Amino acid sequence: MTDPLDRIAAALERLSPPPPVAADPLAHPAYVWRGGALIPARGFAPLPLDMLIGVDRQKAALLANLDRLAKRHAAQDVLLWGARGTGKSALVKSAVAAIQADTGDLALVEVSALAGLPDLFARLAPVDRAFALFVDDLGFEVPAEARTLRSMLEGGAEPRPANVRLMVTANRRHLAPRDIAEQESAINPRDSADDHLALADRFGLSLGFHALDQDGYLAIVAAYAAMYDLTVEPGEAIGWATRRGSRSGRVAWQYVVEIAGRAGKAL
Repeated sequence: MTDPLDRIAAALERLSPPPPVAADPLAHPAYVWRGGALIPARGFAPLPLDMLIGVDRQKAALLANLDRLAKRHAAQDVLLWGARGTGKSALVKSAVAAIQADTGDLALVEVSALAGLPDLFARLAPVDRAFALFVDDLGFEVPAEARTLRSMLEGGAEPRPANVRLMVTANRRHLAPRDIAEQESAINPRDSADDHLALADRFGLSLGFHALDQDGYLAIVAAYAAMYDLTVEPGEAIGWATRRGSRSGRVAWQYVVEIAGRAGKAL
């Protein structure tokens, strides 16, 4: 028989596992902030920048900003907003990888819980490296969350470290939904709208991404297909996008996965 104390100790450990072991913040190209610790990101292999088609202006602006951050020059927090599947998240990762290939002095940190940002700031502030904190698909239903992030970006008593900037993606330019009922119930409707807009205003660089036209969509399909030596039927690719109700880089990739699978190829 197992000792009852051993069983109790094992049960308690399952209920409250030990915190993850923190990684060296200088050793890896990308991390995930999880459980109050930096965890190395597995398989960080973003697309080459030239595979991101139709976003040249956004690409140039983000690269310039990240280059400044890596060199410890003044740099902006960035909001990447717009249509779903248009390459916002892919661009953040690819741009960071491109800067790493050039200077190596920048790391990506993916953050999923905003409540952990103050602790992350404290962890990264003394590190001799620049960090792009990646918050993907941000949106707010609770106004208090938006105000908390607003304070962290600018205006709080404790400043954000100079070696840290946020890269935030969102489907809405203004992040928080603009509820008509809320505006109607406000004493001054303009105050309610301004409260929502104030968060987006904290980002010094705002990059819009818009839905692709058919030629742009087919160009992305063709680029993926060429990379993996696949044969594309344009009519079928258009039909694939039509059935999904969207032309985007994400849909183009899904089509390429489909034809690669039919051809018996791994991606």
